Amino acid sequence: MNSHELTGRTRSHILDLTEPPCRLHRDAVAAYVALRKAAASAGHVLVPVSSFRDFEHQARIWNAKFRGERPMFDAGGQPLDAAQLGDEDKVSAILLWSALPGASRHHWGSEIDVIDRAAIAADYQPRLLPAEFEPGGPFAAFDGWLDQNMARFEFFRPYRTDRGGVRPEPWHLSYAPVALPALQMLTPELLSQALASQAIEGLAIVRSRIVEIHERYVLGVDAP
Repeated sequence: MNSHELTGRTRSHILDLTEPPCRLHRDAVAAYVALRKAAASAGHVLVPVSSFRDFEHQARIWNAKFRGERPMFDAGGQPLDAAQLGDEDKVSAILLWSALPGASRHHWGSEIDVIDRAAIAADYQPRLLPAEFEPGGPFAAFDGWLDQNMARFEFFRPYRTDRGGVRPEPWHLSYAPVALPALQMLTPELLSQALASQAIEGLAIVRSRIVEIHERYVLGVDAP
C-alpha cells in the first residue's frame, strides 16, 4: 500500500462487495468469502457491520465525539460528558474506543467488525460491546466459533486483550497478510503528514502526542 492508502486518503486498494455490503482490500476478499461460507455451514450468519472507512469518515466520528455530538465512554464503557472534560481528556477518551483519523486499521481494508445475524432478533440493534460476546451474550457461541476457526482463514483479533491502549473489541477481525505489513509501514512521520492541515478537533494536542499515540494505540495490538 502507498501512503494515501495506509491513511485512508484514497480507496484505490478497495473492492466493494454486496449481500451483505462490505468494502475490503482486494487481497482480503477471497479469505473473507471463505470465512463467511464456513461460518454459514456452522449455523452462523457472519455479517460485517463495519469494514473499510476512509479518512473523512473517521474524522467525522472523531470530531463528533470531541464536540459531544456522539457518545464517548470511559475505559469501563460508562458514558462521559464531553462538556465536563478538557481537550486533553477528550483526546484520551476518544482514543480508547475510536482511532485517530489516518491511524485507523479500517483504512487498510483488512479489518471487519462482525456479528452473527442468526443469533439475534430482527429488531435487535448490536451495540458492539464486549458483553455481547461473553457467556450469556447473544454472540457468545459465535465468539467461540471464531476462536476455533478464524485462523484457518488468516484472520485474528488485534484487540483481543487490554494492552493499555484501545479497549478489547472481540467483534474486530483483521486479515493478517494485509494488516501486518501495513502496521509496519504506518510510522509517526507518515501519520503526521496525513494530519497536516486537516480539520481535526484537538489537532494541536494530537500532533504533540503523535509518537505516544502511535506506540500505544497503533502498535499496541495483539499478534495473530
